[in-house]
Amino acid sequence: MDGRTLLKRYDQVRQEAQVLRDRCRHLEWELRSCRPALYRADQRIDRLEQRNAKLTAENRVLKQKLADLTAELRRRPKPAAPPFVKANVAEKPGAKKPGRRKGHAAALRPMPAQIDVHETVPVPVDNLGVCCCPECRAQLSDVEHHERYVEELVPSRVVTTCYHTTSGWCGNCRKRVESRGENQPPAADLPHAQLGLNALATAVMMRVCYRLPFRQVTRLFADLPGLKISPGALVKQIKRVARWMETQYHRIQLAIRAAAVVHADETGWRTNGRNGYLWTLTTADHTLYHVDRSRGAKVIAELLGKAFGEGGQTLVSDFYSVYDQFNADQQKCLTHLLRELRDTVASRPELAGHAFFTRGRKLVKDMLRLKNRREELTAATYQRRVQQIERRLESLSSGHWDDADADRLTRRLARYRTKLTTFLHKPEVDGTNNAAERAIRPAVVMRKITGGSRGQDGARSWAIVSSVLRTAQQQGRNVLETIKTLLRAQWSGKEATLLTDLLPADTS
Repeated sequence: MDGRTLLKRYDQVRQEAQVLRDRCRHLEWELRSCRPALYRADQRIDRLEQRNAKLTAENRVLKQKLADLTAELRRRPKPAAPPFVKANVAEKPGAKKPGRRKGHAAALRPMPAQIDVHETVPVPVDNLGVCCCPECRAQLSDVEHHERYVEELVPSRVVTTCYHTTSGWCGNCRKRVESRGENQPPAADLPHAQLGLNALATAVMMRVCYRLPFRQVTRLFADLPGLKISPGALVKQIKRVARWMETQYHRIQLAIRAAAVVHADETGWRTNGRNGYLWTLTTADHTLYHVDRSRGAKVIAELLGKAFGEGGQTLVSDFYSVYDQFNADQQKCLTHLLRELRDTVASRPELAGHAFFTRGRKLVKDMLRLKNRREELTAATYQRRVQQIERRLESLSSGHWDDADADRLTRRLARYRTKLTTFLHKPEVDGTNNAAERAIRPAVVMRKITGGSRGQDGARSWAIVSSVLRTAQQQGRNVLETIKTLLRAQWSGKEATLLTDLLPADTS
């Protein structure tokens, strides 16, 4: 290699070295400017690593606590459901499915008792007068005639009746008297129109029997027959109906006082936002409702009368102490007793195998089962088993069980021992108070819908009308016609004994 080439190569290397020195100088300047940021980044990384280590330790501790709590919850018994949640009914193996079995004869509507309208529905005919198809106009062969029955409702409409009456002054009665039609209600709010007998009876039935709110009743009247009436007017009319039926209410009360077996129960009822109680007395044919602010013994004493029990009557009730004041044969509800035994065991699972609760449940079931088999057994066999039941009850009520709940229920059995087996000696007496609970159930549904009554007058009116209509339903009467019959009798001043035929007419 000659000197010129070496010199040229030397210049290239020197230029490259200069470029590298410049680049190195720039990198040093850039590194010098980045060192504070790198330092801050290192510090942040250290802090994040420390925080991550701390959170990891806390997470490990929390996971361990969660595992411990989960294991503890699994060991604990499941909490009881709230009282308003009903338990699921267990499926019974081999239980009958709803509905009729396959191949069973169909259950159809019965044939109408009478035919009110006959209407002929012909098919089209062609130009030759032969029956033809209504769709393609082809002639029909093998023509047959049929009878198709249809039961229909007649659309209702408002009918206004003007009664032309005559009035005059009676010197003997010292008042003005006026003629009145059979279905004409007593005059009120003159000269405006009033609700007639059918409208009054229908409104009362929809409000009390079907528990519709007043506004729903007014809408129903407006939609179907086109009768306009306000909710306030309905309230006023039902109060008038209650005043007209007050005599029937007192007669029902007398019938219950004279009945051989009376079921009694009570529940809450709010009046004008204040707590009160709804008392229910029922027999096989009559039911009486009474709304009162008190739940004391004085209320039931006034309803049943001081002489109740002197005629050998039997009072069926729960274990509420106000019923103990009557000197009558009593039967305490075994369903209440059985339910309390079960609820106590449910709240305290450790009592599931306790001797008192096991023997108590079996004894109550045996008592009810024995009453159901009364007709199957001979009189001597039945009486012998009743004596065995009473000895078992005496033994159970005289024991000591070293448990607060068991001793509490033992004292109850000892107190009411003779009042738990009355139904075994009297065929007409039931061992449960289901009759009173069935009678009070419609009132409870009404209370849930309406929340109670707005005032004392409304509560009293509802109790009167409900007692009359419930009694009519018990006796298998047509409720609508019963209301009309009672109102006609009251308007005409006649004595109506429709619901209390067994009572003499002068007891009211």
